[in-house]
Amino acid sequence: QVQLVESGGGSVQPGDSLRLSCAVSGSIFTVIAMGWYRQPPGKERELVASINSGGSTNYANSVKGRSTISRDNAKNTMYLQMSSLKPEDTAVYYCNANTGLRHFWGQGTQVTVSS
Repeated sequence: QVQLVESGGGSVQPGDSLRLSCAVSGSIFTVIAMGWYRQPPGKERELVASINSGGSTNYANSVKGRSTISRDNAKNTMYLQMSSLKPEDTAVYYCNANTGLRHFWGQGTQVTVSS
């Protein structure tokens, strides 16, 4: 089993930066890939960025060039650094871990971008 806890969300203004964190515990050795998803109000959940066990990353077109996904294995933590935030980035952001057999989700953290 894998447990995920997101943090770092909040209310910011357009153009600001934010770093989200995902603390991982449990059977960490079984995780083959991780990612950040988000769900804007009234819309479906969508993939923001992912990173696999080899370090390869992938980004949604909407955040490409403004976001960086990374992990610190020593701290058992994954990060999403976002800059030049836009109102359309407003959503609940979720951490995801893929073991190959099943997916695990965090509780989510709210990001609100408004002026």
